[in-house]
Amino acid sequence: MKYFIFIISLAFISCAEDRIPADLLVKNANIYTVNVNFDKAEAFVVKEGRILEIGTTEELEEKYITTEVFDVDGKTLVPGLIDGHAHLYNLGLSLQQADLAGTKSYKEVLETVVAFQQENKASYIVGRGWDQNDWEVKEYPTKKELDSLFPDTPVALERVDGHAFITNSKALALAGITKKTKMSGGEVILVNGEPSGILIDTPMELIYKTIPALSREQKIKALKDAEKICLELGLTTINDAGLNRDIIELIDSLQQSGEMSIKVYAMISNTKSNRDYYFDKGIIKTERLTVRSFKVYADGALGSRGAAMINSYSDKENHFGAFITPKDSLYYYAQRIAVSGFQMNTHAIGDAANDIVSEAYRKALVGTKNLRWKVEHAQVLAATGLRYFGRDMIPSVQPTHATSDMYWAEDRIGEERIERAYVYKTLLNKAKLIVLGTDFPVEKVNPMYTFYAAVARKDLNNYPEDGYRRKEALSRLETLKGMTIWPAFSNFEENDKGSIVTRKFADFTILDRDIMTIPEDSIPKVKVLATYINGKKVFGRD
Repeated sequence: MKYFIFIISLAFISCAEDRIPADLLVKNANIYTVNVNFDKAEAFVVKEGRILEIGTTEELEEKYITTEVFDVDGKTLVPGLIDGHAHLYNLGLSLQQADLAGTKSYKEVLETVVAFQQENKASYIVGRGWDQNDWEVKEYPTKKELDSLFPDTPVALERVDGHAFITNSKALALAGITKKTKMSGGEVILVNGEPSGILIDTPMELIYKTIPALSREQKIKALKDAEKICLELGLTTINDAGLNRDIIELIDSLQQSGEMSIKVYAMISNTKSNRDYYFDKGIIKTERLTVRSFKVYADGALGSRGAAMINSYSDKENHFGAFITPKDSLYYYAQRIAVSGFQMNTHAIGDAANDIVSEAYRKALVGTKNLRWKVEHAQVLAATGLRYFGRDMIPSVQPTHATSDMYWAEDRIGEERIERAYVYKTLLNKAKLIVLGTDFPVEKVNPMYTFYAAVARKDLNNYPEDGYRRKEALSRLETLKGMTIWPAFSNFEENDKGSIVTRKFADFTILDRDIMTIPEDSIPKVKVLATYINGKKVFGRD
């Protein structure tokens, strides 16, 4: 009997020795691979951060011996989620400022700022997140109350979309803003001939220049705080829509030292110094960072009436919004960026902005191949606005914008133009792909909310019952692609991420429910159980 056991043991050792060594076996999973056929799978093996083989649990256990085994216990696994348009650094910064998100009145804004200052004793008070469209009185306030509360401390409170400020007199004086201040692409709003404290778009730059610079430690904290939130919500790559060189280089250094795990597709802010540096340096690609695009602003936001419209706003006579980047400059930048080989990603909200951007792209892309330029937001299209969308003019949209804006958007632009707004299914049908994101911190970070808004066209209160203009909803398959393989393609990273396929990086997200089959109203409640990047667990729920 002992001899028999010894023989069996030798056989077992021999079989073990015959198995191929690898790092990680993921087994017993409900895997949506998002490959070409949208196949499902049960298990895969990871080696050196990449997927080595996909198969059944039984066959992979027989074939490989791994350092680590992750038994998913039947839970759903999807490719690592990609936020196609967000602001990672700004999210972190917002955590160091007065949080005004969700405030329901200007009085509540003021109360929040007072409480923030009592705790922080800031030399310059900065806040973000208010939205006058959420208030009972939907008009812009004036600086009167801020002046009374903070006569000697500058205050600058940024609107939720980042396209307007409420400021006090101290902040205006520091920035040199008076009733005579005029800047193309924005407005200093006057009341009784004097600055009211409200700044729209380009004059905000004068305020930014006077806000005290952050230390390196504060910048690092902002990035790490934001990363933690994203990893806990299953995001593995963030397309950061507008970064300066110093923050891009800081992200790279943190990734290289192992202090940051999340991957970043960095859109370079379109300043002269950034253009001069990156045109000379060229495209940058590391394992976790890609730098190959410029973020350009065509216009402002619809909520602050800064979006550039062909005809006047429906709720403000003879007001057309404004181009932040003049039309001639858009054509110029498009030509320069095309020659450089970089991608151009342009913020375009209003129909006038979308019309000019599409024409600038068309002209600049003649004779080029595979530049994959994006229109960020593509929010209100001109009557002929669909004609150029495709694989070199990719729509990049944020589904929760539709469900946040639906309460007031039609008042802004009228019933005719609203039919050309937030048209995600229409854009997908024309372009054959669509990139989905959140624009956080403008919206909430949670990608499950993105999924729900895209599929159900409802807000988190399940309103409206039948969905907001439901004909523009995406299917669950389309939505998952829009959060994985399509943004990967738009980032020139489809060979490295976006699907569970051999030789790609093992970036994946484990969900507590099957997002593809559960009742629609359960989608926002889905929780992330674990997040993996390059085969390493970067978040796990106990």
